[in-house]
Amino acid sequence: MNNLCSSAKSKLLTSKLRLQSVILIVFLLLLQMAGPGCNPTLHIYKRSQLLMGTVVEITVAARDEKTADEAISAAFNEIRRLETIMSTYMPESDISKVNAAAGLHPVKVHNDLILAVNRSLEFAEASGGAFNIAIGPVIDLWNVTESHKIPAPEELAAARPLIDYHNVRLDVTSGTIFLTRKGMRINLGGIGKGIAADYAHNILSAHGIHSGIIAVAGDLHAIGKKPDGSKWTIGIIHPRKKDSTIASVHLSDMSISTSGDYERYFIKNGVRYHHILSPETLYPSEGFQSVSIIAKDSTTTDALSTAIFAMGPAAGIKMIERLKGVEAVIVREDGSIWLSPGLKDNPDIKIELAK
Repeated sequence: MNNLCSSAKSKLLTSKLRLQSVILIVFLLLLQMAGPGCNPTLHIYKRSQLLMGTVVEITVAARDEKTADEAISAAFNEIRRLETIMSTYMPESDISKVNAAAGLHPVKVHNDLILAVNRSLEFAEASGGAFNIAIGPVIDLWNVTESHKIPAPEELAAARPLIDYHNVRLDVTSGTIFLTRKGMRINLGGIGKGIAADYAHNILSAHGIHSGIIAVAGDLHAIGKKPDGSKWTIGIIHPRKKDSTIASVHLSDMSISTSGDYERYFIKNGVRYHHILSPETLYPSEGFQSVSIIAKDSTTTDALSTAIFAMGPAAGIKMIERLKGVEAVIVREDGSIWLSPGLKDNPDIKIELAK
């Protein structure tokens, strides 16, 4: 029971920290929405819930409260449904059943998990293994949020054979997933919130919402434009000053996700140990304070922000430069900011660095 209480307190603390970031971002958005050019027939409605271990906040522009409430409630219900399929914290979820059957037998799962794992494996291949949903056993060893303990080298060495994503066997025809080695664990922490934002966007669209923001922790999807016809303004949090931003990004019908070393971490002997692990070293990745990725969908931005951070500056920046339709705002380890070259001439995105 004490362990459960500790875990719950830790999740609540992390959620409060994320809520502070979301509040700052959405505050900037609402300031931009309240100008004199707003469409008088549309009103702003906002609600938040604790889902997927974080704060999910949905803001929509709608003609009346009933329309907004029905759309937002449906979007929350969709995210809650995904959580029952993809959360490793729920013993009865599909992903937990897959993990429990590792090395034993394939598990029949919901098609949404098949799609999520398939996309994850595609990102794994594209990133040379930097994005790796099979890294679960190493995540458990570090347990950054709670233990503040550095795993012993022999522990990490023992876990290494268990994190080969090629041992995640996906059978689309039978709808099953099989982890071929006992002790393997898959974890969708690096892509799940982006998937949730995209699914929520689909639900809002089905309810006639064409203007709004979905914020799932550091994953935000801007729907359409503001009621006055201008782009949305989203602040990128300063990784060392939580009440400040490093930049404002103006966009519409696009997503932005940020991975950083500042939400879940501990400092020991002057070294910052955070939750974004390198599948190569099995230690927290080095070289970045934060990586923000901008693209059309949140699944892509969530996965790539994790992958680029895990790859480090040399390989990560090269990957961004060769990807079409993907832009980035990166804070290096020394605090300097790098902008992807495509941001300079992209008519769909405007960025303003903080002074």
